[in-house]
Amino acid sequence: MLTWGGGGVPAHPTRAGAPRRLLLAAGLALLLTLTGVPVRAAGPGGNCPPGQNDCNVWDDDPGVPGDPGGGGNTGGGGNGGGAAAKCQWNGRVIACYSEFLGWFNNGDGCYYKLAEPQQATPAGKQWYVQTCNGGDLGTQTTVLRDGPPPGYGAPPDPEELARRALASITLLPPRIAVAPRRSKGPGLVGLPVWMWASSGAAYFGPLRAAASDRGLTVRITARVNRIVWTMGDGTRITCRRPGTPYTADGPRAGLTSPNCGYDRGYARAGTYQVSATTYWTVHWVGGGKSGDIAQSRVSGTVPVQINELQVVTR
Repeated sequence: MLTWGGGGVPAHPTRAGAPRRLLLAAGLALLLTLTGVPVRAAGPGGNCPPGQNDCNVWDDDPGVPGDPGGGGNTGGGGNGGGAAAKCQWNGRVIACYSEFLGWFNNGDGCYYKLAEPQQATPAGKQWYVQTCNGGDLGTQTTVLRDGPPPGYGAPPDPEELARRALASITLLPPRIAVAPRRSKGPGLVGLPVWMWASSGAAYFGPLRAAASDRGLTVRITARVNRIVWTMGDGTRITCRRPGTPYTADGPRAGLTSPNCGYDRGYARAGTYQVSATTYWTVHWVGGGKSGDIAQSRVSGTVPVQINELQVVTR
């Protein structure tokens, strides 16, 4: 019996420039912390899609479907896009509120915080600490105003808090496996292919987190709602479950997968690159409102080798 297996994608070796990159990353993290932009670490491993935290290819050692002698996906999404932030300066996203700088005014690009203590002022006026250029401390001054600037004292935006909570958890790309496996032997034209992925919470959810600001707490729940497999021949298969690992001596050896498979198999011989994308839904609730944030994560690829079915006649 022919089987298909393999190993994970090795991590990239350490290069001499790593200390310089780490120093640069640390400086960037400090800058982005001041501006309120979440920082995501780059993940280990090879062949990761752009912007992914982590990805690697894995498999174990099942047999070949269609050989009787040898033997999908849960849910809710990579970097998925989100709604535009409400506070921006010079094309970059910044926090609408800072504990140290106060509230941001999109109209002039300055933060405002009530000065403490207040100097003597004419009736109806107040002193504010103004920090312009999107929070540049070098521009900080004290200004006298008739009233608070636009946005001052506004409650936190619950979706912004939801995204802050989302930044505190890691939605990993799917770890995928298929049978048949090229490393143990090819599959055959027209025979079923099984696909499955690791079903841990970091890969399929549910994951939960919360973020609070100025008395408002927003809670999120993230889970995969589907996994879409790209089979390398133009076919895309959607599964609602992580799928079932194939075993050569299992009760369904030689049959189709019970919940995530390419049942009709490949029509022609060849080597096909298989990958998968998990689509997450991040549901948030807080401040009397609720909503969803879509995210997705993309796996690496695994090769499937398919040979022609040979018919022997006498």
